[in-house]
Amino acid sequence: MKSLLVKNGLVVTETAETVCDVLCEGEQIARIGKDLRPDGASAADIETIDASGKIVIPGGVDVHTHLNLDVGIAVASDDFFTGTVAAACGGTTTIVDHPAFGPAGCDLDHQIKKYHGFAEGKAVIDYSFHGVIQHVDDKVLTMMETLAEQGITSYKVYLTYGFKLSDADVFKVLRRAKELNLLITVHPENDGVINLLREEFRAAGKTGAEFHPLSRPAECEAEAINRMILFARMADNAPLYIVHLSNKLGLEFINAARIRGQKNLWAETCPQYLLLDDSRYKLPGHEGLKYIMCPPLRGKADKESLWQGLKADIDTVATDHCPFFFETKKMLGKDDFTKCPSGAPGIEERIPLMYGEGVVKKRISLRRFTDLCCANPARLFGLYPQKGVIAEGSDADMVIIDPDKTATMSKKLLHENVDYSAYEGIEVQGWPVYTISRGEVIAQNGEFCGRQGRGKFLKRGQVQRKR
Repeated sequence: MKSLLVKNGLVVTETAETVCDVLCEGEQIARIGKDLRPDGASAADIETIDASGKIVIPGGVDVHTHLNLDVGIAVASDDFFTGTVAAACGGTTTIVDHPAFGPAGCDLDHQIKKYHGFAEGKAVIDYSFHGVIQHVDDKVLTMMETLAEQGITSYKVYLTYGFKLSDADVFKVLRRAKELNLLITVHPENDGVINLLREEFRAAGKTGAEFHPLSRPAECEAEAINRMILFARMADNAPLYIVHLSNKLGLEFINAARIRGQKNLWAETCPQYLLLDDSRYKLPGHEGLKYIMCPPLRGKADKESLWQGLKADIDTVATDHCPFFFETKKMLGKDDFTKCPSGAPGIEERIPLMYGEGVVKKRISLRRFTDLCCANPARLFGLYPQKGVIAEGSDADMVIIDPDKTATMSKKLLHENVDYSAYEGIEVQGWPVYTISRGEVIAQNGEFCGRQGRGKFLKRGQVQRKR
């Protein structure tokens, strides 16, 4: 592999934003500084990228994706090839995927083994998996440690859906996670109230997409968040990570817990909850089905609260990427929104959206942007300092953003294997023009130029960021 030299870009490291060079040798960053050149190398041995006038950030780390996800009535349309190609073109160089549920009663490693089969030989960027806990017994609790030794150091529990855990089982998992210093991520919604509301709407013939957010109100999410916070507190401040936070009330519960002194509590939100709102469910025809996701899109006040939360209170921005073709799979809900598979695409849009809507519009700083999309997820999910930062010795994962390049979000522009973008028509300033993964340019000017199967499985460590 040739040495790679990125010259004259505004390089965002953990401590500075400096116009300088980054020299990559092999798969790692060798040096950061001015006027760099490999020792004794000729010009023919160096691949050089002139990043003058551009911004060089760490490769994006997306810790909430759903590739190959089977929800029973449909399978997510992106697999580990198409999904990671889209991620690469959008400036993401590492994902941590949330597997689907396995068969009832299956071992904790069942889905991990299955997902290794999905990803190996297909992924074009580096990847890992979260464990998924769908029942609790002594064998599962023991295997949490076994899988941690294999690099699976976070687990997801659900408070709704078919394999939701009881409160008692959630508490057992949190206590075990505290013993092992593992991170528990949670999908927080109150299952009982949601199912009651859904059945009442169906019985009343209220089956359009506009009733989806009404059937899953913010209070159901916030209640479940608060319940999990209290369980984690009882489990001696067990490490807890709230996924896809969508509303102001839930954020208030998180902040109240921190004020009380609760430790090891983190939260994630997603671009859809920052940029879209529940008016999308009232679009004409069946367009609202494109935005069926759980939790649903909320109101404008919730959006503004989340933007404010990004300044200090929310720790990461992920995507919850879970695409289904609109014309075939989403339209299963045309006569009944409860029949529509839940999820939306977004793996490619995250970095440009957060730069354009966040940094350019001065809602967040450039440093905060890289913390939310790169460094913090790497720290929380045991990938730091290999991933998430531009530092000597770290993997040579970088994204070069042209701050002057504008683009309009469109299915025609993107690479996700789906027939729509949730962000269709949004104009963005600032776009990734190079994506570099372990010293190799894998996307350039919106086109993938890497190779299938080059991605590596990452054995992850433990949480490395304190709250």
